[in-house]
Amino acid sequence: MMHMKISLVLLISFCYLQNAYAQPCTTLGQNPSTAFPVCGSATFRQAQVPLCGDRSILAPGCELKGSPYAAKNPFWYKFTCYQSGTLGFLINPLINAEDYDWQLFDVTGRNPDDVYTDPSLTVTGNWAGTFGPTGASATGITYINCASDPTANEPTFARMPNIIQGHNYLLMISHFTDTQSGYNLSFGGGTAVITDPLEPHLLSGEAACDGKEIRIRINKKMKCLSLALNGSDFSINTASTSILNAKGGGCSAGFDMDSIVLFLASPIPPGTYTVSIKKGIDNNTLLDNCDREVPVGESVSFTVFPLIPTPMDSLTKPGCAPKSLELVFKKSMQCNSVEPGGSDFFVTGPTAVTVSGAACAGSLSKKIIVQLAGPIQFGGTYTLHLKRGTDGNTILDECGQETPASTINFSISDTVNADFAHNIIFGCDRNTVQYSHNGLNGVNSWKWSFDGTRSSMLQNPVISYTNFQQKNTQLIVSNGVCTDTANISIFFDNLLEAGFEVTNLICPQEQAVLKQLSQGTVTEYLWKFGNGNTSNLKDPAPEFYPVTSTTRNVAVQLIIKNSYGCFDTATRQVKVVNNCYIAVPSAFTPNGDGLNDYLYPLNAYKARDLTFTVFNRFGQRIFYTNDWTNKWDGSFKGQGADPGTYVWVLTYTHADTNRRIEQKGTSILIR
Repeated sequence: MMHMKISLVLLISFCYLQNAYAQPCTTLGQNPSTAFPVCGSATFRQAQVPLCGDRSILAPGCELKGSPYAAKNPFWYKFTCYQSGTLGFLINPLINAEDYDWQLFDVTGRNPDDVYTDPSLTVTGNWAGTFGPTGASATGITYINCASDPTANEPTFARMPNIIQGHNYLLMISHFTDTQSGYNLSFGGGTAVITDPLEPHLLSGEAACDGKEIRIRINKKMKCLSLALNGSDFSINTASTSILNAKGGGCSAGFDMDSIVLFLASPIPPGTYTVSIKKGIDNNTLLDNCDREVPVGESVSFTVFPLIPTPMDSLTKPGCAPKSLELVFKKSMQCNSVEPGGSDFFVTGPTAVTVSGAACAGSLSKKIIVQLAGPIQFGGTYTLHLKRGTDGNTILDECGQETPASTINFSISDTVNADFAHNIIFGCDRNTVQYSHNGLNGVNSWKWSFDGTRSSMLQNPVISYTNFQQKNTQLIVSNGVCTDTANISIFFDNLLEAGFEVTNLICPQEQAVLKQLSQGTVTEYLWKFGNGNTSNLKDPAPEFYPVTSTTRNVAVQLIIKNSYGCFDTATRQVKVVNNCYIAVPSAFTPNGDGLNDYLYPLNAYKARDLTFTVFNRFGQRIFYTNDWTNKWDGSFKGQGADPGTYVWVLTYTHADTNRRIEQKGTSILIR
């Protein structure tokens, strides 16, 4: 089964006024950052809530009903979802005459306190003033119920929301009055899984330098309250000392822990030891948030090393052109022993490198970052030197032992350059481009992209193009550490594309106007106008076409040539019409003999925005079109119309004059 982590904050509050209390909430669990962890299989009982509340929550959709609402006397809860689905839960007051309001937030990847300022984090909620149980159910409403008068008896259950695998959530519950009995919070009814399937186990052990403290790590968060502070949950396999007490990591600021420090009565000598877990004075080992125990008898081993200096023996492999170096130590080092100016270190190698600073995080850390004044861009073997800095020492480990002056060698890869060359072999049908990269500085990877449609992994690919428009080529190179990208645009000198515009409709006494649109370096033009005339001019004069008895289509052709001896041809059709006078016949005979079978505006070649409507003698519209070639065939509702006189209305804008014209007339339908 796939699982996913979800932290959930649910706010329950009967508060209708923002900032009802001036007193901030300081008790653990009463702020998003210190929320209670809860388990989906257990009922959480909450009572004796400290009175506080100086923050407000915006309830989306309730802006006109007093939102934001004050989070008064709140408690926050977080949990983890391990499988997507619907989330159902019940907040059941210990006394039914109490009202609790709540709001649920998705805080994945966010600071928990963002719930106060970002309403988009809200998943759902309910602020109704109705007493009694509340929560999320399959039959709840699909919106947030805003603050209401208790007598209104508004719904208290919201529809179960869909929660997403891998997301973190918070649930807040609060109560408006100064007294409250408390409530039980339980989960169920939905399909989402919020119970962690990971069983708890001890993970590792580590001894402090003097052998008087043992640090135990656990594989997941455990309840702080399940740890016996006298250390009775653990035993150590030596008679030379005993466990005095225990402390959970992070328990001072929260409810759960993933590490424990065991304090011993006396230091133990160097050697390897075992710590085992058992039921302590509290009658359990350690409990996770679902009350599952670490198995009795489970153990981890640890080694107490002799009190010797911690060597400088490990350096994280630098990346490309590093601006810093990361030292890693087997023991924690004292961060205050690192001279901030970096005088504890210097670097030698093929090029000059200047150390500008050094630091580590916290009071103790196993990592020290050495800052450089500039990136190392030249490849080769370099040496990091440790020396006593201006503070009078090198660096000290957690036991106060000074690391001796020493060196570490490290390798830097050259930066790479993706610039590439290309050579074009021109042709009339295709151009061939020979690409090449020099492969310097250890480049062993080439990723070519040609106009985003073709690719190659070769160092020197050859690409053919049949389209001679501008081409865009990208190359990404790498030597396994450093990468670089180059882009160029290629323009082909032999680009040749014939093109022109011509008047597509020619009425009697009109000329065809031609406009040159060819692309490329053209050396010769040949026009064939389809009327017996030709021209070698780039921009020929307008052409006349003789009027004939019928309308005809004439092909106009342009042939161009370039200096490479290549040709290209473009052809356009011109309609030469014998009549452009727009008129409607006074009669028509729809008898199917092919003569005068239709009623329509004749020769409306130059009519724009045309409408043609036909009415019968009762004023009923029986035909309408805005396409003059769509002709009335003398029928109406699938039947032949009666012979007689019909009224027509024709409107259009003349293309030459831009005048709007409206004509009315009659035509006789003859059967």
